[in-house]
Amino acid sequence: MNFTRATNIDEALAAKNADTDAEFLAGGTDLMVEVNLAHHRPKSVIGIENVAELKETSTSRIGAGVTWDHLESSSHQALAHLARTVGSPQIRAAGTIGGNIGTASPAGDGLPWIAAIDAKIEVVSQSRGKRLVPWAQFFTGVKRTSLGADEMVTALVLPADMPQIQHFAKIGVRSAMVISTVSCVVARGTDGFRVALGSVAPTVIRVPRAEQLLNSETRPSEAALDEFAATVAKEVQPITDHRSTEAYRRHAAGVLARRLVVRCLN
Repeated sequence: MNFTRATNIDEALAAKNADTDAEFLAGGTDLMVEVNLAHHRPKSVIGIENVAELKETSTSRIGAGVTWDHLESSSHQALAHLARTVGSPQIRAAGTIGGNIGTASPAGDGLPWIAAIDAKIEVVSQSRGKRLVPWAQFFTGVKRTSLGADEMVTALVLPADMPQIQHFAKIGVRSAMVISTVSCVVARGTDGFRVALGSVAPTVIRVPRAEQLLNSETRPSEAALDEFAATVAKEVQPITDHRSTEAYRRHAAGVLARRLVVRCLN
């Protein structure tokens, strides 16, 4: 295995341009699991854990190299909450939001928040420069993205109209250090409610029909909330796997989304 250590973004992009099959390594909490289990063996790796530009944050931008333990103190309520549920303290100290984005697992804890706030993914290549990709165009399938072979994820770009009320919750086989069976973020902004879910489709999803139903009432009644939950359950596209069944995920998605809407209303 060839290893290149980059100290800035230009070095990382040059290494990637020279070998488009090379894989970026920051915290390694996804990649090294696959390597250790002999599921994957990259021929070349580009270490980017020391690239300072990737660790920068602002009110409009979160660098791809920002770790989960840093995000635990985020001013964005749902992001801070979900960051505290990612793995163990050791995992949170190493794992990055950029790794979550690049891996593109349907169960990625950060992805429902990205979808709920309508964020964009900043990607850069040496030959084509920078581009901003809407989240719905970036995530294309189970662990698949629209990222070009010569590109790297450099940041998450936040919208100007960030929803101020936002809540996160997930269901798993235990309360901590668990991959989600269902995860959800409900955000409430000036344009109404936004509802995003993970682990219930090939990619993170929004549920537009359920959002429209919810936003048609100023103060949803109990009956409207029940209808909303039922609509969420219909809109998701879960599967049965070793963590749960399709039926349970469908039911849990509606229940979880309804609970978070009530939290936002209160």
